Amino acid sequence: MTEELSFQGTADRLPPQNIEAEEAILGGIMLDPEAISRICDRLIPEAFYISAHKDIYQAALRLLSQSLPTDLLSVTSWLADHNLLDRIGGKNKLATLVDRTVSAVNIDSLAELVMDKYLRRQLIKAGNEIVHLGYETEKELPIVLDQAEQKVFQLSNQTITNNTEHNSTINIAAYEELDSDNPIYPTGLHELDNLMLGFEDGTLTIVGGRPSMGKSQISLFLALQMILLHNLPVVIFSLEMTKKQLEYRLWSLISVTNAYKHLDLIPLKSDRIRRHRSGNQPLEDWEFTSIAKIVGIASELPLYMNDSRGITVSGIASECRQIKAKEGKLGLVVVDYLQMMAEDSGGNRSYELGDVARGLYKMAGDLNVPVLALSQISRGVESRQNKRPMMSDLSQSGILEMVADNIILAYRDEYYNSDTEDQGILELIVAKSRHGDTGTATVFFDKSYGIIRNLG
Repeated sequence: MTEELSFQGTADRLPPQNIEAEEAILGGIMLDPEAISRICDRLIPEAFYISAHKDIYQAALRLLSQSLPTDLLSVTSWLADHNLLDRIGGKNKLATLVDRTVSAVNIDSLAELVMDKYLRRQLIKAGNEIVHLGYETEKELPIVLDQAEQKVFQLSNQTITNNTEHNSTINIAAYEELDSDNPIYPTGLHELDNLMLGFEDGTLTIVGGRPSMGKSQISLFLALQMILLHNLPVVIFSLEMTKKQLEYRLWSLISVTNAYKHLDLIPLKSDRIRRHRSGNQPLEDWEFTSIAKIVGIASELPLYMNDSRGITVSGIASECRQIKAKEGKLGLVVVDYLQMMAEDSGGNRSYELGDVARGLYKMAGDLNVPVLALSQISRGVESRQNKRPMMSDLSQSGILEMVADNIILAYRDEYYNSDTEDQGILELIVAKSRHGDTGTATVFFDKSYGIIRNLG
């Protein structure tokens, strides 16, 4: 009796919902033309608690399917054309939604919140139906239990995509991929490609090294290679350098890249712009002429940069979804660097870094893009006679070793030994390659420009 009364006591409670979140989502959709593409694949119309909100969202989805804008005027016209405008509260209702919305920056988290409330309502509904099943004593118990299980399964299936397939399906898909447009993209560095083959969609590659080993320049070079060799867009999330600092390094790299040799560009050292801006060594007119050409080249590259210092993995994923929707494909995502993303939360840094690494690994799979993340190497390497890094030298290495598909460790002997015979030599030590071989790729590296070239 007590259990039944306790259950029935929930009948007078308001079902889980968040009206403010629903209003903010709809206002954001009409305010920002890109907003709906960020949530349409995971927020269903039925998730809205208010029926008018459901109608407005469905109108926006219909406009999106026709490649039409979802602004206030377009949504109003669509609802009016389908005799739904009065039902949702008229033009004033739509105008109020827009007026109350500042931006759509949080629309991803709001969509998750609305879906959470919806699924909780569905859980309550399933629970009530299971209670009624329990009273149907004329049915055999195995049948009742099976029907109850189906209701819970249907609900859980809405939150977790069914990714378990029979091998016959996987077998066919694997065979078809041989002729698909999802190849592995070589880096253009022959020795490195012989080991890890290249960048593959859905994988996480970590490049580790001590400070000043050139990790950022390596990642910028590989990003430009993805663009030049495969004509694919790239996005760089730089938590260490600003976008303009990264842009100046890009200019330097472009000035000595063979693909632009025919333009007779003047080599531009990485620190040249800084010297000019400080007044130490102003740019000459002939340098400005060359830089103008470089700016023209850079402006045409399908390259995106983000220097938000506090960005999270979910924020990176959201930005990547938008770029992918705009470009149709995303060739490489660069994150510089992992420890910066786990630095300021005040908890256990090992756990925080693990969460970041796992999040990027999951993002790579969800978005089906290759992710290149940079990582610091423990200073313990400095105390060894042989300072070449090992996989165990990665900061909080355990989780990184586990989630990464490829781990590349950067080493330049000239950094430690000024009289070394290996001047200008960069060793890319492939310490882990889940689908390739481990070993060392030796290349030429000019830190003054950030250029990397094959030897021989």
